[in-house]
Amino acid sequence: MNIGELAKRTGLAPSRIRFYERIGLLTQVERLPNGYRSYPPEAVTALELITTAQTAGFSLDELRTLLPTDLAEWDHASLVDALHQKVHDIENIQEKLAQSKAQLLEVLGEIEAKPEDMDCATNARRVLSRFGLMRTKEQ
Repeated sequence: MNIGELAKRTGLAPSRIRFYERIGLLTQVERLPNGYRSYPPEAVTALELITTAQTAGFSLDELRTLLPTDLAEWDHASLVDALHQKVHDIENIQEKLAQSKAQLLEVLGEIEAKPEDMDCATNARRVLSRFGLMRTKEQ
């Protein structure tokens, strides 16, 4: 199939398909004598895997090491290990986000507790100094 048909079947722009080919993620391509690209049906599967993996948080570099040249020769153990590692990475990110959220909510609560007779700038200094002292005590 040509790149236009592949783009329709995958919902990707032809430029994105050429990009994946250029960086070595899409290897199922043949160059015809006229210079046009010809893609086998497996290219649809490869592109769906790439876009799904990117949505799940895999970087292009991670995908380059994970995706086999021939989808029929996938290393099951490597795939499972990579997926477990990505779940672990996501859990770490979630933990950091939860900590950031808790800290922001605490700052927000302090800012909202501004005494009525205090201007915003003075309140900001009050809040910042309070959290500066908390960090000093924790360290």
